[in-house]
Amino acid sequence: AVAAMAPGREAALLLLLLVLPPAGAGLSGYFGTKSRYEEVNPHLVSDPLSLGPAAGGSLPASCTPLQLRAVLRHGTRYPTAGQVRRLGELHARLLRRAAGAAACPAAAALADWPMWYEESLDGRLAPQGRRDMEQLARRLAARFPALFAARRRLALASSSKHRCLQSGAAFRRGLGPTLDFGGDEVEVEVNDFFLRFFDHCAKFVALVEENDFFMCQVNAFKEGPEMKKVLVFLASALCLPVEELNADLVQVAFLFFSYELAIKNVTSPWCSLFSFFDAKVLEYLNDLKQYWKIFFGYDINSRSSCVLFQDIFFFLDKAVEESKSSKPISSPLIVQVGLFLTLQPLLALMGYFKDEEPFFSTNYARQAQRKFRSGRIVFFAANLVFVLYHCDHVNASLFLYQVQLLLNEKLLSFHHSFFSTSTYTDLKDYYKDILENFFFKEECELPKVNVTAVDEL
Repeated sequence: AVAAMAPGREAALLLLLLVLPPAGAGLSGYFGTKSRYEEVNPHLVSDPLSLGPAAGGSLPASCTPLQLRAVLRHGTRYPTAGQVRRLGELHARLLRRAAGAAACPAAAALADWPMWYEESLDGRLAPQGRRDMEQLARRLAARFPALFAARRRLALASSSKHRCLQSGAAFRRGLGPTLDFGGDEVEVEVNDFFLRFFDHCAKFVALVEENDFFMCQVNAFKEGPEMKKVLVFLASALCLPVEELNADLVQVAFLFFSYELAIKNVTSPWCSLFSFFDAKVLEYLNDLKQYWKIFFGYDINSRSSCVLFQDIFFFLDKAVEESKSSKPISSPLIVQVGLFLTLQPLLALMGYFKDEEPFFSTNYARQAQRKFRSGRIVFFAANLVFVLYHCDHVNASLFLYQVQLLLNEKLLSFHHSFFSTSTYTDLKDYYKDILENFFFKEECELPKVNVTAVDEL
């Protein structure tokens, strides 16, 4: 059956290579954490500074923002050195194949693709990543002009990762001379304790990061029937023995399809290899890994982010107290830049995007409608924004301070009310346990008894 299907697939591939479809080929919604920001905010394709559809919400007109706290993922980056090496390995095989097989046009076309990526790029911020941050800054300033007015203080922090530091600097540049810092530049504070909390959590490092157990599900899916089907079809299309391909090589080819679109806004010839079935399988492979490594797979994944969550509420509390005392808000703007490893555990701690059924190698079909799809949540330049408001002329003091959450510039409903606006008191009550009973040192301390990672996690 496979042999009978191969010629038709090869003919389709040749047609796609000769006349490439529009950017993304319809598969760009399956790139996971390597997705571009515009996939969820398509209005930005035609106008990068558009605020999009009205955000809505139920805030009274008398409410004015007191404080904005934003946690950002860095902008679009280049592939890592390891990814470049794997693609180079696949590209070299296609070069060898094309040299002696004129009857394999798909392999020949891909062999002619210029391999312009270099290992020295190694995950560094791309020019598009700088634009991501500059444009995000300008949109936030347009959405909250009172907070971004002249002479307002901006506290800007980043993890020590080079791409995060550069993203922070680009965010500041996007604001131009609007804020008065005595110059166009503002120092970006390095704060790995809050933005790379996972590195400082001994339990996470020892029982997840350095433990291969969580990869069992990922490796099982790589050897499963869905991935084998993808491998068979791609091997046939490229005129390669299926033994010369594996899930990692196929995944890296798919990733470079996503990188070409995100970095250059072009359709890579690699895209012609993949069908919707392939894209969905490869997206699940990525999400399966993220689920176990940094999302709901283990409790410590999310609980390690409590230090960042509590810091957010520390400054919200401070703004409320300053407002009650009629003092100027000392920190009206707090912007922090990290990785998706920063943002995703924080969302998990808050209870967002949790599916009823855990992710396993065997339930791919049942997860077709899953809530957690990393490409819809923590793509390049993803952001979570807390906005605290002071509301005049309200009927009760309970409504004096209210909060909204924006995820990727869209209002996010609160779990306790299913509304997009909450009183600050209600929000603190809902997360009371995390705010009062989670202690980073205790959460992250390694168990003193000799138990397995499975028992502990």
